[in-house]
Amino acid sequence: MGGGGVEDGTPGRRRDARRNRELLVAAAREVFAEWGLDAPWDVIARRAGVGNATLYRHFPTRAALVDAVFRDRLTGTMDAGERARAAGDAWQGLHTYLRAVFATLAADRGTNDLMTTRVEGVEALDAVHAHNRETMEVLLARGRAEGAVRGDVTVEDVLFGLAALGRAVPALTAVTGADAWQRPLALFLDGLRPPAGPPAPAPDLPGEALTAAQLGAVLEELGPHRAPRA
Repeated sequence: MGGGGVEDGTPGRRRDARRNRELLVAAAREVFAEWGLDAPWDVIARRAGVGNATLYRHFPTRAALVDAVFRDRLTGTMDAGERARAAGDAWQGLHTYLRAVFATLAADRGTNDLMTTRVEGVEALDAVHAHNRETMEVLLARGRAEGAVRGDVTVEDVLFGLAALGRAVPALTAVTGADAWQRPLALFLDGLRPPAGPPAPAPDLPGEALTAAQLGAVLEELGPHRAPRA
């Protein structure tokens, strides 16, 4: 993990360094959840009860701090993806997985930034994005084979739609309620279904599907959420 501890040969100072690191990670977890990943570093340091210099000694880059804060939570998302892949019914696996992901997006603004944008240098994030894409590929392919997903939907279509919807979740839940994301997610999922009723050709989707590179560029342009107004 990036950042590294700050220790010397004195046991007492090593203990202080470990304690300061733990305080900083805990404070950053709280601040990122409230403000998003653009949260000012002095706010994190102040909440941890240390100076900015201490924060920079332990975490010389924002990516190092983000990785320390979110590694476990991102691993949990990958575990949910593995359970979805193992589901006997692809559609149920997709539905359950995305509900778990969106519940996390609603609860933590920092995690929302991580999952719906692009942040360079966070090793755990690179791994979870790759795993999430693989999960979508597996479930969509199985869903098509089972007749539960329309045949012209690409992985990039789904990932873009989920990112765009996910970005709105913090504002939506702030205005309405913690579970307000369930309705738009249900509508999004319904759009992945093939037409009901007698067999008939589905209307072609207009325009060209995004490439993987284009999707990455879109996520980079979205950027983290803005810090709350004073």
